[in-house]
Amino acid sequence: MKIALIGYGKMGKEIERIAVERGHEIVSIIDIDNSGDIESEAFATADAAIEFTAPGVAYENCKRAMAAGVKVVSGSTGWMQQHGEEMKALCEKEGKTLFWSSNFSLGVAIFSAVNRYLAKIMNSYPGYSVEMTETHHIHKLDAPSGTAITLAEGILAELDRKSSWTMGDLTNPDGSVTEAPAETAEQLRINAIRRDEVPGIHTVRYDSVADSITITHDAKNRSGFALGAVLAAEFVKDNSGFLGMKDLFKF
Repeated sequence: MKIALIGYGKMGKEIERIAVERGHEIVSIIDIDNSGDIESEAFATADAAIEFTAPGVAYENCKRAMAAGVKVVSGSTGWMQQHGEEMKALCEKEGKTLFWSSNFSLGVAIFSAVNRYLAKIMNSYPGYSVEMTETHHIHKLDAPSGTAITLAEGILAELDRKSSWTMGDLTNPDGSVTEAPAETAEQLRINAIRRDEVPGIHTVRYDSVADSITITHDAKNRSGFALGAVLAAEFVKDNSGFLGMKDLFKF
């Protein structure tokens, strides 16, 4: 299939490598210095565009790609809370296609399912408190991570004693800590750490006076995320609408 790339940083280059390995053709590469090429004839020939950029530009990138008649796979985080309903409406009412996920890793998809099932079990045991910590590289702009928010939403859907998530302490790249106010009993605290070149670590911890239960997903590199994005692009070639990992992986 023909794929366009929007964003050509480390993730974009890894997606390109995997896509070519899987026999796909890269027909257009859009980066900060040629953003106008989204309107080009080459871009319009793509079966799907894979978008990994920054929160401040992802929304416009997706809208422009849709306007060009190209289906979009986006892994940019930090913008869907504000624009998600609009994107869903464009897909449902205007026939556009957006496959969005905060994380395209198969491992994270499995971890997310385990996380939600564990929360369902823990709903019957109020003696356990719950907290989350996410760690990412120093270049990441949003905190908490989109993956952490998705995991938190999975917990909130199953754990009656929590009604919302809240940002916890932020450990900055220089080691200093921006402390957050104490959470209320109904809030799920998400602490964030920005350190070195960490691809992504997400830990959920349930704690009681007797013991603790901890689950962790630790990404070793970007290849798992890139492969998942290419698999999503292959999926949207024959599927349409407002899609996510639950559509790609049926568990």
